[in-house]
Amino acid sequence: MTTSRTHRQPDVDQPHPDHDRGLEFDLNTLVSRRSLGLFLGLGGAAAALAACAPAGNTGSTSSATSTATSAASSAAGSSAAASATDAATATPTLTRAIAECGVEIPQETAGPYPGDGSNGPNVLEASGVVRRDITASFGSASAKAEGVPLTFTLTLLDNANGCAPMAGAAVYAWHCDRDGKYSMYDSSLKNENYLRGVQEADANGQVTFTSIFPAAYSGRWPHIHFEVFESMNNATAAGQVLAVSQIALPQAACDDVYAAPGYERSITNMSRTSLKSDNVFGDDGGIYQLATMTGSAAAGYTAGLNVTI
Repeated sequence: MTTSRTHRQPDVDQPHPDHDRGLEFDLNTLVSRRSLGLFLGLGGAAAALAACAPAGNTGSTSSATSTATSAASSAAGSSAAASATDAATATPTLTRAIAECGVEIPQETAGPYPGDGSNGPNVLEASGVVRRDITASFGSASAKAEGVPLTFTLTLLDNANGCAPMAGAAVYAWHCDRDGKYSMYDSSLKNENYLRGVQEADANGQVTFTSIFPAAYSGRWPHIHFEVFESMNNATAAGQVLAVSQIALPQAACDDVYAAPGYERSITNMSRTSLKSDNVFGDDGGIYQLATMTGSAAAGYTAGLNVTI
């Protein structure tokens, strides 16, 4: 089904009091390509971990990954996994992602600051939005977001097609800056569009963005928003959305980054919430949205997440 996009006027000075209040808050911008019955039918693979390191990353993954791999490999189906891998340039990351495939990414709210035309401005229609590096504004805007470097990769898998990589799909990603503000909405950033961008998935179903580590603002666990579209044409025309979700950032990385200069406000905000109490990730502790991360505040971080649709 195609999303219905309605326009609302947010309070642009501070994070909206209803910011990211779950699926119902932003129902008009959400669409699930699967029925609930199909989702429940995947219960046998519920132990699969949705986080993985991006391609080329040799950093360690969590101990849950190895457990999830054996539990989910049979659910994915060896023949389906093999055909999906053969269709792309197989990498260790892709092979592992296919083995862990089975649980679809939870649908979440896009929040009051999506910039996709559903709530005010629409960056998806702007020339220049298709880009890997989203740290700076584009077009007539010129500001650049400062902060600890973060590169994040999403691996898109088609659950209805043997977990095949979704080559040619598109992802729109956006998040707040290190002050907890969103471009295009905050009163000081109305003319800026940084930390927003679109990428097309490669043969491995992967998209990668270069950005900065977002802040923790009041009421929310640190996160990155994203929407998945069937194609670039759908994305840049604000067309049908296949999935709307969020990446949860691990606490160890957050604690490390928020000790760095410029993130002072995040320390207090982080202390007031948890994955379990967060109004988006709290239902399951973010288990299927928690990124795997390597790096440091000094050198920058690399994150990865499997997105099964």
